[in-house]
Amino acid sequence: MTTSFAAANTATAAAAGAFASSSDAKLQIHSFNGLKSTGTPPALSSNSLLLSKRFGVFHSVSASPSSSSSAPSSIVRAVSTPVKPETSKETKRSKVEIIKEHSNYIRYPLNEELETDAPNINESATQLIKFHGSYQQYNRDERGTRSYSFMLRTKNPCGKVSNRLYLVMDDLADEFGIGTLRLTTRQTFQLHGVLKKDLKTVMSMIINNMGSTLGACGDLNRNVLAPAAPYVRKDYMFAQETAENIAALLTPQSGFYYDMWVDGERFMSAEPPEVVKARNDNSHGTNFPDSPEPIYGTQFLPRKFKIAVTVPTDNSVDLFTNDIGVVVVSDGDGEPKGFNIYVGGGMGRTHRVEATFPRLAEPLGYVPKEDILYAIKAIVVTQREHGRRDDRKYSRMKYLISSWGIEKFRAVVEQYYGKKFEAICNLPEWEFKSYLGWHEQGDGALFCGLHVDNGRVKGTMKTMLREIIEKYKLNVRITPNQNIILCDIKHAWKRPISTVLAQGGLLQPRYVDPLNLTAMACPAFPLCPLAITEAERGIPDILKRVRAVFEKVGLKYNESVVIRITGCPNGCARPYMAELGFVGDGPNSYQIWLGGNSNQTSLAQVFLDKVKLHDLEKVLEPLFYHWKRKRQSKESFGDFTIRTGFEKLKELVDKWEGIPESSTRYNLKLFADRETYEAMDELARVQDKTAHQLAMEVIRGFVASQQNGKSE
Repeated sequence: MTTSFAAANTATAAAAGAFASSSDAKLQIHSFNGLKSTGTPPALSSNSLLLSKRFGVFHSVSASPSSSSSAPSSIVRAVSTPVKPETSKETKRSKVEIIKEHSNYIRYPLNEELETDAPNINESATQLIKFHGSYQQYNRDERGTRSYSFMLRTKNPCGKVSNRLYLVMDDLADEFGIGTLRLTTRQTFQLHGVLKKDLKTVMSMIINNMGSTLGACGDLNRNVLAPAAPYVRKDYMFAQETAENIAALLTPQSGFYYDMWVDGERFMSAEPPEVVKARNDNSHGTNFPDSPEPIYGTQFLPRKFKIAVTVPTDNSVDLFTNDIGVVVVSDGDGEPKGFNIYVGGGMGRTHRVEATFPRLAEPLGYVPKEDILYAIKAIVVTQREHGRRDDRKYSRMKYLISSWGIEKFRAVVEQYYGKKFEAICNLPEWEFKSYLGWHEQGDGALFCGLHVDNGRVKGTMKTMLREIIEKYKLNVRITPNQNIILCDIKHAWKRPISTVLAQGGLLQPRYVDPLNLTAMACPAFPLCPLAITEAERGIPDILKRVRAVFEKVGLKYNESVVIRITGCPNGCARPYMAELGFVGDGPNSYQIWLGGNSNQTSLAQVFLDKVKLHDLEKVLEPLFYHWKRKRQSKESFGDFTIRTGFEKLKELVDKWEGIPESSTRYNLKLFADRETYEAMDELARVQDKTAHQLAMEVIRGFVASQQNGKSE
């Protein structure tokens, strides 16, 4: 069946064209003209309606422009084979776009593939199952026959996880997974190692316990971030409520998820009326009328879409890495009155393709609080209509904005919004907030933020966490830094909980190496099909080596840098925001990125390519040595690298011959005499550590054991 997409909405195209000549964007990428969806459909013949429903295809065709500036200028018809003018040119589309179009709203052929006895599913089904929150994987450590399994990712707006759902996920990890839970950088769980034959059982268990994986992956809105801290404060609670409403607004409506996993039975809580109203509103031509997917249509979005909501100063969500960043703006009495909106962030890129790049979101404008859902919808529809669908490398909204420029993008969004954006409000400086340790919630209860290395909950830690969460019936929240927060803790529970946490290795932040507190890594090998080299499995050793270099050049233990590692350039652990980012670019090889900052407001830059794992010290030693000696007062490592300049830093690395002899000395502060130091040094070498590092670990372990159960 041949299909085509009609020309753009006339009103929108006119607004876009008004700025075309004035755009001075550095990158000009030909935009995809497709998926127009405005107006009210005329009467349809019974045959065309039957065919369109059968194939799940709703195409737009151009119509005469309306005389009203706010009225839609094209209409949507449900047709099986649109009539094309002889001169029309077929728009190129990627293979995934064709798979989506013929999938009957993300059902076929996944529904058939799940019924086969094979341990895997075919290429089309592999693309579609992402919309259901799952990726097909295989163990890349094995040679020969592939051992297929599936990763499931939950969708938890704001990182909220009920007591009941946590316990279910913990059980599923043991019974159907690999025995671990992973906390992700988007405040969700990942469950690895689920076999195809168990998929429906696991999915139905999650759904029946008020969880969901719908839209956790795929070409649609992903999990909506918000600060995980359970503060009982107007701004925090409003940010979280807004994130949940945005998540509901952009949740698929056609029922494919429930058809597949719970035989069509829907498990959905009642939606706020403002969400339903905003979704159904088509006064500015945003919707596909009479479609099972009023916002997404048959094609959904060109690529994944990410949104974060926060409050001023709190950049725990890496706000500027999202397609849309939303910030609550309050009045003088602390009452939320509206939102600043930022657009165009994104981390993914492709090695050796300079036209792909990480990008920070930039200001779009301010909207009053009652308009936020309409503004978000307008932005999403702009990306749906104009984002590229021919080449998935360039399909994220950041490339559309880079090509158009922010002025043209704003003008087009305003057509779908129906209003002009107001000027952005001034905000205070941003801070990264981890929420680790004990805090007052503001309602008489406490919350406790726990550091989890790379978000991997396993072993004794997993057992102890379950014991606490089950015994005290605690709800939890997942942070964007892969940590976990225990909520609603009574003061009387603090001491016994602290004791159990310490026994499980979940120490208070002052007992954790500062380098570990801000470090992140993606899973990479052995299960991620995109991984080029190690990340999660490699970061523990890399952090130890960085700590050893710190000690060698004389940096203090409490000093730190933000380190993030990914096994490929897609940027899942957001390495392009790190002060020191490692991006896999070959076997045991990394690109090194420098220049981010601890507040996550600055984009790092490529420093070196193809640095072998065994050569890291050759790069890190001169960088940290000169930072220690040439930094300005309280200057961070990221700021130092930018101020010094990469040419100078490369010169320092190239000419490095080791720490000058006059600078070397034994660190005897921890030791009574040279003999004790040498004995400790000999023990440390067996563990591939320095004497100072081993001594500090022993001391911290002793202090932590003495502190168990004491008040903080």
